[in-house]
Amino acid sequence: MTAELALRREVARFQTPSLRRSLFQVATSFGGFFATCGAMYGLVDVSCWLALALAPLAAGFLVRIFIIQHDCGHLSFFRSRRANTLVGTACSLLTLAPYASWRRQHAGHHAVWNNLDRRESGADIYSSCLTIAEYRRLSRGGRFWYRATRHPLVANVLLPPLVFMLLYRLPFDMPKPWRKERRMVHLTSLALVAMLIGLGQLLGYDRVSIVQLPVLTLAAIAGVWLFAVQHRGETIRWFRHDAWDATTAAMQSATCLRLPRILQWFTGNIGFHHVHHLNPGVPNYRLQECHDRIAVGRDIPTLSFWQGQRALGFALWDEKRARMATFREAARA
Repeated sequence: MTAELALRREVARFQTPSLRRSLFQVATSFGGFFATCGAMYGLVDVSCWLALALAPLAAGFLVRIFIIQHDCGHLSFFRSRRANTLVGTACSLLTLAPYASWRRQHAGHHAVWNNLDRRESGADIYSSCLTIAEYRRLSRGGRFWYRATRHPLVANVLLPPLVFMLLYRLPFDMPKPWRKERRMVHLTSLALVAMLIGLGQLLGYDRVSIVQLPVLTLAAIAGVWLFAVQHRGETIRWFRHDAWDATTAAMQSATCLRLPRILQWFTGNIGFHHVHHLNPGVPNYRLQECHDRIAVGRDIPTLSFWQGQRALGFALWDEKRARMATFREAARA
């Protein structure tokens, strides 16, 4: 038995979901989110600032709900496909990310991550990059646009709320054969409009804006940062297709993001991203125990929270030195 096969068999032991743990996670995540938002609505009339002080907490619960949706999309949260679909769809009405289309697009990411020859068949700006040679061949305007769209303030602060609130409302980038996914985008948007009107009529549109917009904005920023940093950093590797295999890519092209315990809870252990890529069927609440089992003696790219901030600057692949590079390094090389 090869080492790769042995590793995958070891990880597969952790992919069975627990109904009790899944239901408990649903209850605490949805319950925490609704309770915190309810408290915010109650505080708005007392002080907007007191209400906004709870926005990061509500956003944390919303990120956790997105992780549940993410697991449902991989059919790893429940044994039943129908249960995964129902809960994942319910999550999408809070996260604003249409379940069916996001699931299919995300599956594309898992098929091609850090494969230099398949970057255009399912990747996005948060899990893709140019080589230094490709970047230099761009026109001056092309290089400016590439740098601007990947600047941490643009890619990780300005764009995420726009993606979740506006771009996900229309199937602008989906192939026409994706009829079911395109239809579900429209149905999700209609449901969100109905919910917004209902909340506005019940609580007042100004109060809904004061509460929901900051929460959605913070959650979008945090969620995108989490997924962006998982494939960034100086030690992350990219491979040409003939040298790419899923096991090696999982262990060398996805990070282990070490977060404080409370942030690890809110982010559903997604920091153990190398385990997730080894086997997307492992539910989020089993990722750490799986990591603890397989990490001994293995060199896994690891980032602290603060190293994760710096990792966003590595946006180019240096094929000559086989390492990630920053734009400043590309200018000097």
